[in-house]
Amino acid sequence: MWRKIRPYVGFSAIALGVGALSAVLTRREMAAFSRLVQPPLSPPAWLFPVVWTALYLLMGVGMAAVWRGSRGAGRRGAVTLWAAQLAVNFFWTILFFSLQARLFAFFWLVLLFALVLSMTASFDRYSKAAARLQLPYLAWLVFAGYLNLAVYLLNR
Repeated sequence: MWRKIRPYVGFSAIALGVGALSAVLTRREMAAFSRLVQPPLSPPAWLFPVVWTALYLLMGVGMAAVWRGSRGAGRRGAVTLWAAQLAVNFFWTILFFSLQARLFAFFWLVLLFALVLSMTASFDRYSKAAARLQLPYLAWLVFAGYLNLAVYLLNR
């Protein structure tokens, strides 16, 4: 039984850990962010950790499903894309909040979107369900792109 659920626990824990680390490292700057001019459609601050927790769980569950359903080069490719998008995701938070490089962060987010799209396509070869689990992530990244660019334009 543990052998079947271990990848789900492991990959979800890694994704949640990366998200938690980025939140801890940027906590002070996130508080200052609330003082900036916010664009229309900005959700309340409490919603961001709720959404990101769900998205990190979906990333982990999706990767675990692919891990269990693939072998060899296919598995390595999927893991590489998963790890790459997770790293880019982590550094977006640093760029946007800590470094306040908001325009650069927007283009970094475009890179993240491309990586997640590639990861989703890779997942689709091994598990349709794993690929579908990434659709909320892609949708959120589009919305995050709007917020990122709007915050840059409203506060430069």
